[in-house]
Amino acid sequence: MSAIHLQNLVKTFGDFIALKTMDLEIADGEFMALLGPSGCGKSTTMNMIAGMEEPTSGKILFGERDMAGVPMGRRGVGFVFQNYAIFTHMTVRQNLAYGPRMRGAAKAEIERRVGAIAEMLQLSPLLDRKADRLSVNILQRVAIGRSAIMEPAIFLLDEPLSNVDAAFRAVMRTELKQLQRQFRQTMVYVTHDQLEAMTMADRIAVMDHGVLQQVGTPLEVYNNPANVFVARFIGAPGMNLLKGWPIEGDRGLVIDLGSSGVTPPLPDDLAASVRRARGEVFYGFRPEQVALAERGLSMPVSFVERIGARTIVHLGEGESAVKAVFENDVGLSVGHTAVVAPPASSVRIFDADTGLAMRAG
Repeated sequence: MSAIHLQNLVKTFGDFIALKTMDLEIADGEFMALLGPSGCGKSTTMNMIAGMEEPTSGKILFGERDMAGVPMGRRGVGFVFQNYAIFTHMTVRQNLAYGPRMRGAAKAEIERRVGAIAEMLQLSPLLDRKADRLSVNILQRVAIGRSAIMEPAIFLLDEPLSNVDAAFRAVMRTELKQLQRQFRQTMVYVTHDQLEAMTMADRIAVMDHGVLQQVGTPLEVYNNPANVFVARFIGAPGMNLLKGWPIEGDRGLVIDLGSSGVTPPLPDDLAASVRRARGEVFYGFRPEQVALAERGLSMPVSFVERIGARTIVHLGEGESAVKAVFENDVGLSVGHTAVVAPPASSVRIFDADTGLAMRAG
C-alpha cells in the first residue's frame, strides 16, 4: 500500500515550530499538492515523509506500516529536489541507468526502462549527450527521469520546476501528470505556485505558518475557501475581500461596505449564518465572477491591465480596492466609474475576527 497517513505530526527546531499538529491522509495513487508561501512548513513535511527529518511527535504511516526509525533508503520513495541532482560527468543514459544498475537489474531490463522513460520525457535524442552540456530545463527532466525510472510507490517532488523557464514548466506539468497516471504512484508535490497545484493535483493541502489551512480538490479550495488566507492565496488575482457590517434591509440582510456602497441581499441560507455570528465580516467574491451592472458596487477605476484578451480592472483604493477580470476589453479607463456586481451564488462571507468562512445553512 502506498497510502500516506500523517497523524498528529509536529516538527520543531528548538523554540521554532515548523509544523503544528498536522493530520492528513493521502490516498493510494493520489496526486497531492502541498501548497503555501515560503516558510509554511510544506518542505519540512515532505522531508519527514521521505525520512530526511524525524518528527518531533506524531506518526507517519505508509499503509499500515509505521515509518518511525525506517531510513530513507528503505521507504520505497523517489525524491526530486528543486535543484537538479544528477551526475554531470555522465551521459543522460548513464544517469538514467544508475539506479537500476545499483539495484542489480539485468542489462536488458535496464535498457528497457531507460528507453521507456527517455521516450516519455522526450530525452531519447539526448541519451548519449554528456549532462554537463545540457540546459537547466533538460537537466531537471533528467533528474525527474532518474527518480521515476525506479518506479517508486511514492514519488516526492520538492518545487522541481521553480528554476526552469515558463514554457518548460507548462510542458512538464503535463508530463508529470502523465507519468503519475502511467505508474499509478502516490505523488506528493511541494510548490508555492498555485497554478502548478491547481492544474496537476487531485487534491491540494494549503498551508501557512506551519498550519494546515484546508484540504480539498482544486475547485473546492477555489470556490469554497475555508478562511481569509485561502481566499486571498488561491486565485490569480485572489478573492476580493471588503470589510463591512451586516444590516437588515428592505429585502433582506445586506452588507454595508461604507464608501463602496451596500450589497444586494444575501441568499437566505447564508444570511441566516451571518445573523447568528453577528459582528463585522468580509464580503468576498472572485474577480473572474464580477460583471458590469446597472446596480451594484460603484467604484472609480484606478488602473487597467490588458493581458492579451484578458483585462484586469483595478477599482477603488486601499482597503476598499477590488479587482475585476474580463475576457475582453470592456472600454474602462482610469478616471471612469464602474458599477460591478458578483452573482449572489458566488459571494462568500468570512468572520472578520476569526477569518473563518461562514457557511450557508
